[in-house]
This record gives sequence, structure tokens and C-alpha cells, in this order.
Amino acid sequence: MSDISRRQLLGVMAAVPLASALGTDGLERAVKAARRALSLNEAGQQFVPAFFTPAEWRTVRILADLIIPRDERSGSATEAGVPEFMDFTLTDRPGMQPDMRNGLGWLDSFARGRHNTAFADCTVAQQTGLLDEIAWPARARAEVAQGVRFFTMFRDFTASGFWSSKMGVEDLQFMGNTVVPQWTGCSEAALRKLGVSYEEWDRRYAR
Repeated sequence: MSDISRRQLLGVMAAVPLASALGTDGLERAVKAARRALSLNEAGQQFVPAFFTPAEWRTVRILADLIIPRDERSGSATEAGVPEFMDFTLTDRPGMQPDMRNGLGWLDSFARGRHNTAFADCTVAQQTGLLDEIAWPARARAEVAQGVRFFTMFRDFTASGFWSSKMGVEDLQFMGNTVVPQWTGCSEAALRKLGVSYEEWDRRYAR
């Protein structure tokens, strides 16, 4: 991917199966809960998940950061509060819980079958190797179909949580919620990149 980064692609993908399922109110509640949890962590108070078990919580944090790691532009999924976002959402929406719990259980069983240990205790190379088998639905083997469904759900969940967080909005350089006191038009550089001009627009569409 030379013209679009993996992180940017996930940002596009995050628009947004989960948000559609939660609705505006549900998404807003989850975002606020994640921010409160991050504030607790910053104050030295440990966040205690309401849904995830301690073992699941460890796996969720590792898996989220494998999907969106820290880079030169911004922090990782855990630094954005994605696991806390997930925990609140799953507590708020019990109907979503079985898919998450069963999926995490499947991932551990898959890891034990290959490496004789739970996913969280595998090396990073082993973890990414396991994910490579379930991250690409079109080339995944039929016997890992459950894992493919779980990873797709978890990836969308992670992306939705990250790009609805303060860090994620800054990562996207989103300006739609910024007051613009005076519109001076699109920059010449941006117009050139898009291959358009105001003169061409006026010629075609002005009445």
C-alpha cells in the first residue's frame, strides 16, 4: 500500500459497522465511558473491566494493539482507550457478549493447538502468524471460519473505538467539528491533487 497506510485503511473501514449497530447514543455513551476510564488510569487508579475476565482483558489488549499499534503519528489502540470502549459496549449490549467471549475462547484454543499455550502467552511472531490465518477471509481455510468471523468483528470493534476516540479523531486530522469563521476555498495544492479547479466548476455548472 504505497498511497494509503494500513492505519488509514482501517480508518476508512471503521466507518462503521459497529457504529451502525450501536446507533449514535450507544456510540456516544461508549466513547464517554472510555474517556472516563482513561482519566482513572491517568490518575493512577486501575480500571476494572465489568465484562472481560482478567485473562480475556489481557488478550483483548494485546490483540487490539496488534491491529492498531503505536506509530510515528499517534498512539496504539490501548492508549486510545479501545479495550475500555469495548468493555462498556459489551456491558451495555449483552446481546453482543457471546460472540466476543466465544471468539476469544476460540483464539486461545487455536493458539494452544499450534503452540501449546494461550494466545496472550505466544510470542509476537506466533501471534501474528496465527492472525495471518484468519485476517484475510478470501484466502482463509474453511476450518478457521469461526476465527475469521471473530477477527473481522474484533477488528471492526477496534477500529470503531479508536477512530471515535480523541486520539483517533486527531489521527484522521478530522476537521468537520471545527468552527471555520471564514471559508476561503480549497487550497491550490489540494485542487491540483484532486485534478479540479474552480474555473472548471464554474464553466460546467454555473448558471
